[in-house]
Formats: sequence, structure tokens, C-alpha cells
Amino acid sequence: MDAKLRNMTSVYLVDDSGILCLYRIGSRVANHKYVGSAGGHFEKDELNDPKKCVLREMQEELGLTETDVEGLTLRYITHRLTGGEIRQNYYFFARLKESRPLSSTEGALRWVPYEEIPSLEMPISAKHMILHYVNEGRYTDKLYAGITEEQGTHFVEMQEF
Repeated sequence: MDAKLRNMTSVYLVDDSGILCLYRIGSRVANHKYVGSAGGHFEKDELNDPKKCVLREMQEELGLTETDVEGLTLRYITHRLTGGEIRQNYYFFARLKESRPLSSTEGALRWVPYEEIPSLEMPISAKHMILHYVNEGRYTDKLYAGITEEQGTHFVEMQEF
């Protein structure tokens, strides 16, 4: 198999009642679907540093820097084979230090209550990841890895050994 790699990051801003999601408009990959608050593809100098990528995307799309958020943490890595590509997604979560109005250059932002998350139209890996986060991940500080298949995504806790 000669699959190419597509590396992407997303950050989800959260609070006690919900998650800031972006309704993506004009995207080739996730048009008219909900995705993370900000995110995108790795630049060449970011390939070994997903945090560097997500910080750049936060700045470009939301005008936020690392000092504007707290607890920025990589929580999920998913893999999916589609269209001849292995799509690797690195999902970060954080909280805004201070509440403020935000806008995005990529679509419409909306704070979605946790109980409404299951009804959102999302890319498949993101949907499975966010459902796992809502039901389990938000109560832990673990890092999870997932392989997405037609039937769903199988998540395991990543452990250092």
C-alpha cells in the first residue's frame, strides 16, 4: 500500500457546560459540518510538533495565543484510512482564561451544550472522538489513541512504558 499521510490538529475549547465548535463553511474536507474550535494541516516545520501546529491554527483562525487559554493538552490521536490517505488527527482541549466573544475565519462558532453534541453532523473520526470525550474523556486527563473503522472508533488509553 502506498498511502500518503495527512496530519491535522484541532483544538476544542471547553467549559463546564459545553464545547466551542465551528460550523465549517467552504472546506473541501468538512464543508457544512461541525469541527473543533480551530485546526488544520501541519506545515513542514510542524511535522514532529502537533502543539506548534495547533497554536498556529488558534492564532490564525481565532486570534488566540497560548496565554489566552489554560490546560492546553493533547487528549486524542485518531487514525483513519480513506481516499488513499492515512489521516492522523491530533485533538487538543483547553479552556479560555477569560470569557470573550470569538469569531473565526473558517465559519460560524457556537458553544454547544454537552447534551447536544451527539446530534451534530461531524467528520466521522471527530464525531467518535468527541462522543468519547463527552462520555468519558472529560472526566480524566488521559491520552487516548483511536483507529476509525466503518463500525466506529476503537479507543485505548496510551501508556508510557
